[in-house]
Formats: sequence, C-alpha cells, structure tokens
Amino acid sequence: MRPLVRKLAVGLAALSLPAMASSAFAADKVTMQIDGAAVPFYAPLYAGVEQGFFAKNGIDVKFIYASASDIMTNVAAGNVDFGFPNGDAVIAARANGLPVVVVHTTYQRGIGALLAKQSSGIKTYADLKGKKVAVTSLGSPNYLQLQVGLKQVGLTLKDIDLKIISTGAIVQSLQSGQVDAIVFSELRKYALEAAGDKVTMILSNDFLPSFGNVVVTSEAKLKNDPGLVKRFVTAVSESYQWVIDGHIADALNISFEKYTPTWRDQKAILEKAFKDTFVASVWQSPLTKKEGLGAADFAAWQKNADILAEYKVIDKAPKATDFVVDPASIGK
Repeated sequence: MRPLVRKLAVGLAALSLPAMASSAFAADKVTMQIDGAAVPFYAPLYAGVEQGFFAKNGIDVKFIYASASDIMTNVAAGNVDFGFPNGDAVIAARANGLPVVVVHTTYQRGIGALLAKQSSGIKTYADLKGKKVAVTSLGSPNYLQLQVGLKQVGLTLKDIDLKIISTGAIVQSLQSGQVDAIVFSELRKYALEAAGDKVTMILSNDFLPSFGNVVVTSEAKLKNDPGLVKRFVTAVSESYQWVIDGHIADALNISFEKYTPTWRDQKAILEKAFKDTFVASVWQSPLTKKEGLGAADFAAWQKNADILAEYKVIDKAPKATDFVVDPASIGK
C-alpha cells in the first residue's frame, strides 16, 4: 500500500471508530408497563436499574403503570415493549385473542390467601361453613380462589355468608370482627401480625395454581427481536437474584429513595414479607433451582387456565404452550 493510501485508510478507520463504538454500546430504550402503581414490591426492578443490571445487558428501561387489562392491550398493540401484569390477566387476554406471550414467570406462584384470626377457630376451608367471609369483588381473583377452596371440601358459596368489601377496608373488617375471614393477599398477614393479631393463613396456590407478576411481550417482538427479549429477561433475572442474594434491605432503600418514598415507615414489615414470602417461595421454586429464575411450569399454567374456564371466567382455556415461553429457550 502506498504511503498516501495507507494514511487515508488509517484516517478513515480512526474516524469510523467512535461511530462504531457508539453503535455497539448504545442501549436499547424500552418501556415496561407495570401493574398498579409504584410500590416497594417492585424493588428488584428498581434496583436492577440503579445497580446497572439493565444497563449491563444493553437496556435503558422506563417504567410506567396501568391496570393489568390495559397492559395487555398496550403490549399487544406494540405501544409498550414489555408488561408486568398478573398471570390471570395474561390468560384472559390470550383467551380473547390478544397476541401476548409470557417470557419470564417472575412470580412462581400466586399470593392470594385466606386470612383469619386464630381466635376464630378457622383452620381449614371446611371451617368456613356459616361464617362471614369477605372478598373485594365478584370479579376478583380472590372470589375465584374462595369458590375453588370451598369446592375442595364439598362446600359452595351458599354455605357461607359472603361479604363484598373494598380493597381499602377489607383488612380492617377482619381486624374489627366485622367478618370472620377474608380471601385477599397473604402479604396482609404481616401487617395484621404487626398490629398484634395472631393469624391463620391458607395459601390459595395450594389448590389453585396461579401466578403473580410475570413479564410479557408481544408475539411480534419475540419473533422479530428475540435478542432484545433475551437481554431484557436476563436483566430481570439478575435483578431479582441480587435481592435474593442478601440485598433485601438495599433494594428497599433504593425503592424508598427514588421510587416509593411514602412507604419508608413500612420497612420492617416489608423486609419480613420479602424474606418470608418473596425470597422463600414466590420468586424461587424447586423448578427455578434447577432451571433458573423465571422458569415456566407449563402444567401449572395449564391448570390455572383450565380452572378459569371451568368457572366461566373465560370461555375457553388457551394452551399454555401457545402463550408461555421458558426464558432459557428464547432465541434458540
């Protein structure tokens, strides 16, 4: 190569390096729509941003919030890249034909539960006969859980005194003795115990497999950009693993500092809930111990869908293998 040509080639290569580097390291901007509002229970995701797990995987994520049904619509339409709704909402969306896919079963089980004061004598669903039992609405997942729980012991709704009490008042109704039991979230057990109440808890997941928050995307995004989806779910897994590996307090502090400042006075209760519920058996399961966080239990997903169809929540149960993907298989 002649000197002038060599100099030109070197110069052009040098000029191109910054552009190539910028392109190689530019993070993909994505939006994740989360169920409800900003609460500390999403601390692993917030920590994932602040600790750099998303950035390490080339992701610049923005969190926004909406109801589960709106999340499904927006993901299917491509208005947002990822969603974080509950599993029942995904099944209902698929039953209605929306092209959404679970790509990370973040919550390995649901967190619905029957809660009663120990002084009530209620120890099993059979003990609910003739008792006042509250749910938040006839359309809530907890209403379905109550029906299935009663059926397991040969009872129906006719055997209890059903009460409908709003989300904001249902726990207080149990504390005050207005009702004998509530079917709601097991997380409320910690607040009841902190207030001095001894509580009996029966997990709904013991008889009705379901899933709390899961990561979803559209069929189109999974097909057209599996690399992005893979990097995103990897970042999610790394974020949750960091919390599991002894960083509960750190993750909550991140949440209080930048995302959920009004929850700071609940730190002690939240730390207990994270340790005894989320880390112990919600984010992890025997399946995840073998296959990694977010692993898909297809049989449990199918049973969940079948029961929703049995109780007429949906018209027909979709096939789990049509709308649930195991993270390890993405991109293969």
